[in-house]
Amino acid sequence: MPDPPQLHRSTTRLLSFAMVAIGVLLIVRTLVAGGGGLALGVVLGVLFMAAGGARLYLQARERRGL
Repeated sequence: MPDPPQLHRSTTRLLSFAMVAIGVLLIVRTLVAGGGGLALGVVLGVLFMAAGGARLYLQARERRGL
């Protein structure tokens, strides 16, 4: 079993990728359903992608020691 810090990093990374995927799926689902522009699904999708991407960015930056 990995040590707790490694488990935390791995779980954070997995959940961040899941947030990005959920964001993409929200956008695609909204556009397929006929919503466009600033529809709620598009806005939430962008926010999910931004949150997941920011978590991945910050984790990579921490790993590099910046």
